[in-house]
Amino acid sequence: MSNQFELLAEDRSDNGKGASRRLRRAGKVPAILYGGGRDSRALSLHHETLLHQMSSEAFYSSILTVTVGDKSQPCVLKDVQRHPAKSQVMHVDLQRVLEDVEIRVRVPVHFINEEIAHGAKQEGGVVSHLMNEVEVSCLPKHLPEYIELDIAELKLDESIMMSQLSLPEGVSIPELAQGEERDQPVVAIHRIKAVVIEPEEGEEAEEAEAEADEVPTVKDEEQTEDQT
Repeated sequence: MSNQFELLAEDRSDNGKGASRRLRRAGKVPAILYGGGRDSRALSLHHETLLHQMSSEAFYSSILTVTVGDKSQPCVLKDVQRHPAKSQVMHVDLQRVLEDVEIRVRVPVHFINEEIAHGAKQEGGVVSHLMNEVEVSCLPKHLPEYIELDIAELKLDESIMMSQLSLPEGVSIPELAQGEERDQPVVAIHRIKAVVIEPEEGEEAEEAEAEADEVPTVKDEEQTEDQT
Protein backbone atom coordinates (compact mmCIF):
# COMPACT_ATOMS: atom_id res chain seq x y z
CA MET A 1 0.00 0.00 0.00
CA SER A 2 1.41 3.38 -0.96
CA ASN A 3 1.85 6.19 1.52
CA GLN A 4 -0.95 8.73 1.34
CA PHE A 5 -0.36 10.99 4.32
CA GLU A 6 2.70 12.96 5.40
CA LEU A 7 3.07 14.26 8.94
CA LEU A 8 5.45 17.22 9.18
CA ALA A 9 6.90 17.07 12.69
CA GLU A 10 9.38 18.81 14.93
CA ASP A 11 11.48 17.41 17.76
CA ARG A 12 10.48 18.48 21.26
CA SER A 13 12.76 18.41 24.25
CA ASP A 14 10.36 19.53 26.97
CA ASN A 15 8.22 16.82 28.54
CA GLY A 16 5.52 16.83 31.16
CA LYS A 17 1.99 18.22 31.43
CA GLY A 18 3.13 21.83 31.51
CA ALA A 19 5.14 21.51 28.31
CA SER A 20 2.24 19.71 26.60
CA ARG A 21 -0.17 22.49 27.57
CA ARG A 22 2.16 25.10 26.11
CA LEU A 23 2.38 23.14 22.86
CA ARG A 24 -1.39 22.93 22.59
CA ARG A 25 -1.79 26.64 23.22
CA ALA A 26 0.66 27.16 20.33
CA GLY A 27 -1.55 25.07 18.02
CA LYS A 28 0.56 21.93 18.17
CA VAL A 29 0.00 18.33 19.28
CA PRO A 30 2.51 16.36 21.37
CA ALA A 31 3.35 13.00 19.82
CA ILE A 32 5.62 10.03 20.43
CA LEU A 33 7.31 7.89 17.78
CA TYR A 34 8.45 4.46 18.97
CA GLY A 35 9.31 0.93 17.87
CA GLY A 36 11.47 -0.35 15.06
CA GLY A 37 14.26 -1.33 17.44
CA ARG A 38 15.10 2.31 18.17
CA ASP A 39 14.59 4.70 21.06
CA SER A 40 11.33 6.60 21.39
CA ARG A 41 11.32 10.10 19.93
CA ALA A 42 9.22 12.99 21.26
CA LEU A 43 7.67 15.07 18.47
CA SER A 44 5.12 17.81 17.91
CA LEU A 45 2.65 18.05 15.02
CA HIS A 46 0.60 20.93 13.63
CA HIS A 47 -2.89 20.54 15.10
CA GLU A 48 -5.06 21.90 12.27
CA THR A 49 -3.21 19.89 9.62
CA LEU A 50 -3.46 16.72 11.70
CA LEU A 51 -7.16 17.29 12.41
CA HIS A 52 -7.84 17.67 8.69
CA GLN A 53 -5.96 14.46 7.87
CA MET A 54 -7.82 12.57 10.60
CA SER A 55 -11.14 13.43 8.96
CA SER A 56 -10.29 10.78 6.35
CA GLU A 57 -11.11 7.18 7.27
CA ALA A 58 -8.02 5.99 5.36
CA PHE A 59 -5.73 7.88 7.73
CA TYR A 60 -6.24 5.29 10.46
CA SER A 61 -5.34 2.27 8.33
CA SER A 62 -2.59 3.68 6.11
CA ILE A 63 1.18 3.72 6.21
CA LEU A 64 1.92 7.30 7.22
CA THR A 65 5.15 9.21 6.61
CA VAL A 66 6.45 11.31 9.47
CA THR A 67 9.04 13.85 8.34
CA VAL A 68 11.43 15.73 10.62
CA GLY A 69 13.69 18.09 8.73
CA ASP A 70 15.06 16.23 5.72
CA LYS A 71 14.49 12.72 7.11
CA SER A 72 11.35 10.63 6.80
CA GLN A 73 10.12 7.49 8.54
CA PRO A 74 7.13 5.29 7.67
CA CYS A 75 4.82 4.66 10.60
CA VAL A 76 1.26 3.78 11.59
CA LEU A 77 -1.08 5.49 13.99
CA LYS A 78 -1.46 3.41 17.16
CA ASP A 79 -3.36 5.66 19.54
CA VAL A 80 -5.14 9.00 19.63
CA GLN A 81 -6.19 10.95 22.72
CA ARG A 82 -8.92 13.53 22.15
CA HIS A 83 -10.38 16.24 24.32
CA PRO A 84 -13.68 14.98 25.81
CA ALA A 85 -15.62 18.13 24.92
CA LYS A 86 -13.68 19.98 22.22
CA SER A 87 -12.65 19.16 18.67
CA GLN A 88 -9.05 18.89 19.79
CA VAL A 89 -6.38 16.19 19.51
CA MET A 90 -4.47 15.94 22.78
CA HIS A 91 -1.76 13.37 21.93
CA VAL A 92 -0.90 10.74 19.31
CA ASP A 93 1.23 7.60 19.38
CA LEU A 94 3.03 6.59 16.20
CA GLN A 95 4.78 3.26 15.63
CA ARG A 96 7.72 2.92 13.25
CA VAL A 97 7.27 0.55 10.35
CA LEU A 98 9.93 -1.78 8.92
CA GLU A 99 9.45 -3.37 5.52
CA ASP A 100 10.18 -6.91 6.71
CA VAL A 101 8.33 -6.81 10.04
CA GLU A 102 4.61 -7.51 10.32
CA ILE A 103 2.40 -4.88 11.90
CA ARG A 104 -1.00 -5.02 13.56
CA VAL A 105 -3.51 -2.40 12.48
CA ARG A 106 -7.27 -2.06 12.87
CA VAL A 107 -8.92 -1.61 9.48
CA PRO A 108 -12.56 -0.72 8.76
CA VAL A 109 -15.08 -3.13 7.27
CA HIS A 110 -17.11 -1.79 4.32
CA PHE A 111 -20.48 -3.51 3.95
CA ILE A 112 -21.42 -3.93 0.29
CA ASN A 113 -24.96 -4.41 -1.13
CA GLU A 114 -26.56 -3.81 2.23
CA GLU A 115 -29.57 -2.16 0.59
CA ILE A 116 -30.40 -5.35 -1.35
CA ALA A 117 -29.48 -7.91 1.31
CA HIS A 118 -31.85 -10.87 0.92
CA GLY A 119 -32.79 -11.10 4.59
CA ALA A 120 -33.65 -7.40 4.78
CA LYS A 121 -35.23 -6.66 1.40
CA GLN A 122 -37.17 -9.91 0.93
CA GLU A 123 -37.67 -11.20 4.46
CA GLY A 124 -38.22 -8.00 6.42
CA GLY A 125 -35.16 -8.25 8.63
CA VAL A 126 -32.77 -5.59 9.84
CA VAL A 127 -29.02 -5.54 9.19
CA SER A 128 -26.89 -5.27 12.33
CA HIS A 129 -23.21 -4.28 12.09
CA LEU A 130 -21.67 -6.19 14.99
CA MET A 131 -18.11 -5.15 14.09
CA ASN A 132 -17.13 -2.08 12.10
CA GLU A 133 -13.40 -2.84 12.07
CA VAL A 134 -11.04 -5.78 12.58
CA GLU A 135 -7.41 -6.00 13.62
CA VAL A 136 -5.21 -7.52 10.91
CA SER A 137 -1.58 -8.58 10.80
CA CYS A 138 0.58 -8.22 7.70
CA LEU A 139 3.71 -6.73 6.20
CA PRO A 140 3.38 -3.00 5.52
CA LYS A 141 3.17 -3.55 1.76
CA HIS A 142 0.08 -5.73 2.20
CA LEU A 143 -1.85 -3.44 4.54
CA PRO A 144 -5.38 -2.94 3.17
CA GLU A 145 -7.16 0.38 3.54
CA TYR A 146 -10.38 -1.50 4.30
CA ILE A 147 -12.00 -4.93 3.95
CA GLU A 148 -15.10 -5.34 1.79
CA LEU A 149 -17.91 -7.62 2.88
CA ASP A 150 -20.70 -8.39 0.40
CA ILE A 151 -23.92 -9.22 2.27
CA ALA A 152 -26.30 -9.39 -0.72
CA GLU A 153 -27.02 -13.11 -0.14
CA LEU A 154 -27.25 -12.94 3.66
CA LYS A 155 -30.63 -14.29 4.79
CA LEU A 156 -32.77 -13.73 7.84
CA ASP A 157 -31.29 -15.08 11.08
CA GLU A 158 -27.92 -15.62 9.41
CA SER A 159 -24.58 -14.01 10.22
CA ILE A 160 -21.09 -13.74 8.74
CA MET A 161 -18.16 -14.54 11.01
CA MET A 162 -14.65 -13.07 11.07
CA SER A 163 -13.33 -16.36 9.69
CA GLN A 164 -15.51 -15.87 6.59
CA LEU A 165 -14.03 -12.51 5.65
CA SER A 166 -12.21 -12.42 2.34
CA LEU A 167 -8.75 -11.12 3.19
CA PRO A 168 -6.15 -9.79 0.74
CA GLU A 169 -2.95 -11.69 0.10
CA GLY A 170 -0.57 -11.76 3.04
CA VAL A 171 -3.19 -10.53 5.54
CA SER A 172 -4.43 -12.49 8.56
CA ILE A 173 -6.57 -11.88 11.64
CA PRO A 174 -4.51 -12.57 14.81
CA GLU A 175 -7.65 -13.14 16.89
CA LEU A 176 -8.49 -16.27 14.90
CA ALA A 177 -5.08 -17.81 15.64
CA GLN A 178 -6.12 -18.10 19.30
CA GLY A 179 -8.76 -20.74 18.59
CA GLU A 180 -12.21 -21.22 17.06
CA GLU A 181 -13.86 -19.86 20.19
CA ARG A 182 -12.41 -16.42 19.38
CA ASP A 183 -14.30 -16.26 16.10
CA GLN A 184 -16.98 -13.55 16.26
CA PRO A 185 -19.90 -12.46 14.06
CA VAL A 186 -19.26 -9.36 11.98
CA VAL A 187 -22.77 -8.77 10.63
CA ALA A 188 -26.18 -10.39 11.06
CA ILE A 189 -29.76 -9.98 9.88
CA HIS A 190 -32.57 -10.46 12.37
CA ARG A 191 -36.23 -9.59 12.73
CA ILE A 192 -37.27 -6.75 15.00
CA LYS A 193 -39.28 -8.09 17.91
CA ALA A 194 -42.12 -6.01 19.29
CA VAL A 195 -41.57 -5.13 22.92
CA VAL A 196 -44.68 -5.04 25.12
CA ILE A 197 -44.25 -2.59 27.98
CA GLU A 198 -46.11 -3.90 31.02
CA PRO A 199 -47.60 -1.23 33.30
CA GLU A 200 -45.94 -0.93 36.64
CA GLU A 201 -47.63 -2.16 39.78
CA GLY A 202 -50.55 0.11 40.70
CA GLU A 203 -50.83 1.68 37.23
CA GLU A 204 -53.61 -0.69 36.11
CA ALA A 205 -55.75 0.20 39.12
CA GLU A 206 -55.16 3.92 38.58
CA GLU A 207 -56.08 3.65 34.89
CA ALA A 208 -59.24 1.71 35.77
CA GLU A 209 -60.25 4.38 38.31
CA ALA A 210 -59.59 7.14 35.78
CA GLU A 211 -61.77 5.39 33.18
CA ALA A 212 -64.52 4.87 35.77
CA ASP A 213 -64.53 8.58 36.59
CA GLU A 214 -65.01 9.42 32.92
CA VAL A 215 -68.03 7.07 32.40
CA PRO A 216 -71.32 8.68 33.54
CA THR A 217 -73.42 6.64 35.98
CA VAL A 218 -77.20 6.08 35.67
CA LYS A 219 -77.75 8.55 38.50
CA ASP A 220 -75.70 11.20 36.72
CA GLU A 221 -77.72 10.71 33.55
CA GLU A 222 -81.02 11.04 35.46
CA GLN A 223 -79.84 14.28 37.06
CA THR A 224 -78.87 15.61 33.67
CA GLU A 225 -82.34 14.81 32.23
CA ASP A 226 -84.09 16.51 35.20
CA GLN A 227 -82.06 19.66 34.65
CA THR A 228 -83.12 19.82 31.02
